[in-house]
Amino acid sequence: MKSPFKAWRASLVFRVTTTIVALSGVLIWLLGSALYNQISSGIFDEKLQLSILDAQSTSRNTQLQLTFSQYQDKAQLKAIFADILSVPPKTYESAARELAIFAFANTPSKYKFDGTSNFLDTTSIQKDFRKKTRESKKTTWERTTIKYVDGKKEPAIIVGDDLTIKGAGKYEFYVLFSLAQQMRTMSLILNYLWLTGIALTFLIGLITFFVLRRLISPIRDAARVAEELTAGNLDLRMDIHGEDEIASLGYSFNEMAVSLQQQISRLENLSKLQQRFVSDVSHELRTPLTTIRMASQVIYSARDNFETTVGRSAELLISQIERFESLLTDLLEVSRFDAQAAVLEIEETDLTSLVKETIDYLHPSQDRIIHLIAPESPVLVDVDPRRIKRILRNLIANAVDHREEKSIDVQIAETENEVSVGVRDYGVGFNYTDKKLLFERFWRADSSRARTTGGTGLGLSIALEDAKLHQGDIDVWGERGQGAHFVLTIPKFAGGSIQSRPISAQPE
Repeated sequence: MKSPFKAWRASLVFRVTTTIVALSGVLIWLLGSALYNQISSGIFDEKLQLSILDAQSTSRNTQLQLTFSQYQDKAQLKAIFADILSVPPKTYESAARELAIFAFANTPSKYKFDGTSNFLDTTSIQKDFRKKTRESKKTTWERTTIKYVDGKKEPAIIVGDDLTIKGAGKYEFYVLFSLAQQMRTMSLILNYLWLTGIALTFLIGLITFFVLRRLISPIRDAARVAEELTAGNLDLRMDIHGEDEIASLGYSFNEMAVSLQQQISRLENLSKLQQRFVSDVSHELRTPLTTIRMASQVIYSARDNFETTVGRSAELLISQIERFESLLTDLLEVSRFDAQAAVLEIEETDLTSLVKETIDYLHPSQDRIIHLIAPESPVLVDVDPRRIKRILRNLIANAVDHREEKSIDVQIAETENEVSVGVRDYGVGFNYTDKKLLFERFWRADSSRARTTGGTGLGLSIALEDAKLHQGDIDVWGERGQGAHFVLTIPKFAGGSIQSRPISAQPE
């Protein structure tokens, strides 16, 4: 199962949709926050203006009521204040209000009175605000919290003023307006803004998803068609709808597919002609070559009766005819590989015996030293003995050609499911840049270099093809002046695959 991050990376629709949703969410949140701040500021400013007007009106009415009130003592004045606090006048709006009255410090003690309406806690009016009100000649206000003696609290605006009673002195007069209704309104607006923002973000994501799917669909179709073309289905084309840029892409893609199909068809025809030419030429040359070989053998057998130069020419003739026969055999084998007509004839074989036979075949030609390092017990593998022997002959003969009178090490190693044969020489080696060319047909590291065994230039190429037929591979290492190391690795059992390599091409 893919991780969310890998799924996000793998899907263009998912990646673009999530990006747009995230950016839209941030933008909607910023706009919503700005809108909410504007609305809340407007509601508060309106409430403040109404509260100040209401408080000023209440203060004037209370001042008039006190001015025309008749009182003889503190008890009568207290009764007047109690009447004012018990029934708060309501002007401009029927909002919850509370009143508070406090005597100034210089008010005569017999007229001192402190009181609040509806069990309002006097701590609702902060000392700093009371001082500000006493010292100010204007109406003052600030935000506060209404507190009741029973513990109930509400956000509020408090407006302060002063009252003057002839014969009694000055009093602080406060009107507190509850903001509970405004807070409920703002809470409702905030909830609606959240719901609207979430809904908008979801709709934006949904619309983006479907629009992108619509836009990406032709691109996915192009990717699918490209995969089919890669798999060899050259007749498949994109479905094109409309005349927009995507349709133009589809037309161009289909034209490219047609061009590729034509090019591949031409190359296939050329390849088939080339394969047929090689095969036909190789077969047609067999008969005259056989005749020439028979004639050359007759001449070669009678070389002692000829002059020295003629005898030497007979020896060269038979040698080059043998090389020509080997080249024809290799060309026929190459044509089978190209036509994918090469077939394995699998049988259980002792690989160690095949290596020894190959060494014995190559060793008597000259006094060369080949060291074999192999397990004591037989190394049994399911292979085509003829092809494996040809691989070994090509690798060992190549080492003999380039060893420069130095020894050759041939090593056999195995694991539970694989077996490797390494051929290491200490001769001229090759450059790193030549590594990829070693298995090219007819390629030689040094075209001017004489070969002691006369190769055709196809040996390593055929060896690699034989190894691949066995689901194997040939690894190679080499350095100029340090020699080379070719390692054949094949699975032990028919149908298997290489999971490890018993011998590393890089020397230790």
